[in-house]
Amino acid sequence: MNPAYTTEVVTDERDFAALAPAWGRLYGRCATATPFQSHAWLHSWWLSYGRRGRLRLLVVRDGEELVAVAPLTAVRRPVPALVPLGGAISDYADVLVDDEHGERAVTALTEGLARAARTALIDFREVRPGGAVERVYEHWSGPRRRVDDSVCLELPAAPMDELLARLPSAKAQRVRAKLRKLTALGVEREAVHPDDVDGALHRLLDLHRLQWQGRKVTGEHLRPRFCEHLVRSVGPMVRSGNAVVTEFRLDDDVVAVDLTLLSRRLAGGYLYGAHPRLRERKADVAVMLLDACAEHTRDGGHGTLSLLRGNEPYKHHWRPEPVVNQRLLLARRRTAPLLSAALCDVAARRHGKEALLRWQRRKERDGGGGS
Repeated sequence: MNPAYTTEVVTDERDFAALAPAWGRLYGRCATATPFQSHAWLHSWWLSYGRRGRLRLLVVRDGEELVAVAPLTAVRRPVPALVPLGGAISDYADVLVDDEHGERAVTALTEGLARAARTALIDFREVRPGGAVERVYEHWSGPRRRVDDSVCLELPAAPMDELLARLPSAKAQRVRAKLRKLTALGVEREAVHPDDVDGALHRLLDLHRLQWQGRKVTGEHLRPRFCEHLVRSVGPMVRSGNAVVTEFRLDDDVVAVDLTLLSRRLAGGYLYGAHPRLRERKADVAVMLLDACAEHTRDGGHGTLSLLRGNEPYKHHWRPEPVVNQRLLLARRRTAPLLSAALCDVAARRHGKEALLRWQRRKERDGGGGS
């Protein structure tokens, strides 16, 4: 008979670091895991973004081996809550559950979360449909609510020829012409060796800053802490097969760098930087990047090529499937008022976004005038 499961809340970041080998084995046994649940990504995120004294890793063990992990941190606003590590720079949040231990591990994790929550709400944002934490939600006996979160756009993980077959004939022909243009220009690409990843990531961020110069950009991508997180996490992820960094060269110069994250079922282009001279030479950067990302999925068992969060118009050229992430809110009976408060906050933010969108559309319709 197997030893009974034990649960523990890890609060020390040195203990978090020491979990890396066991965490990696558990990650490999959880089919629904995305790259954002890898130890390298989350531990690095904690070093860059974590708040001292707020680490809450709920770990479930069978003897010495991890069979489930809920990587959480404590926050105080807008309500006291336990939220996933990874924050806004991670496109998906989830727990890890050993597929071989099934419902027993889920039950132990759920019971441990109920004890750990105490006077706090558990608030899982950006859960991809089918994520392991949905099983926790199903087992939860207290108050709970599920609301929509961000939209992700997804394609099948397939070679470019198969992706083109999804498009209308005329559009597919235009993309093929763009691919020929890249070849005619002499754009070459190469996956970066693990030992050279750090330098390539610095080039990626430099090019990212250059490409967005004078335009609205995600400010966090320009901050030193984001650079430190990316450099610290991606090297180990490349070595373990959870990421690939690709450099694109033109006339022997690096003109673009792409970071694609990989897991058993999913591949996703996370961030890139491209020199403006590519567009000046009439190179279609979006086509170039998708072609490379599709190539990365050729040898894996990935079922999905995710364009990750965001509903930008250029992504729709590929006829992707919109998939809505979920926000799972779990409370104990004593913390039910926190659940109500969180739902009110969700509704207020949604109404605010809708009002802003109506105002922007009215302003555009009136030619930039209006109050």
